[in-house]
Amino acid sequence: MFTKHDRRAARARRHRRVRKHVNGTAARPRLAVFRSLRHIGAQLVDDATGHTLVSASTVAAKAKTGGNVAAAKEIGKQIAERAKEKGISKVVFDRGGYLYHGRIKALADAAREAGLEF
Repeated sequence: MFTKHDRRAARARRHRRVRKHVNGTAARPRLAVFRSLRHIGAQLVDDATGHTLVSASTVAAKAKTGGNVAAAKEIGKQIAERAKEKGISKVVFDRGGYLYHGRIKALADAAREAGLEF
């Protein structure tokens, strides 16, 4: 049976593998997603300078729960709206070592519907 440490290490390995191919620039930043049991967050990162351009999370939104698909959709819409305000329309999606399923997929779909291209 897997322990918490094994799962965390496995996700870290997957994330490193994904990051070999996914790199954000000022013109096309990386949409990085973080998921925990209670919350979900996303940020647009310019890897060339190491700066976060835009962020949104259920923690910052003081949402009662962020551990469901509805909250993930809301964060996807928020990150897309904030990106549009900064003049960003194209991004590279970084699933952060998580499976592209459930809340991660819901956030990505909502961001696409709100106008981000990836």
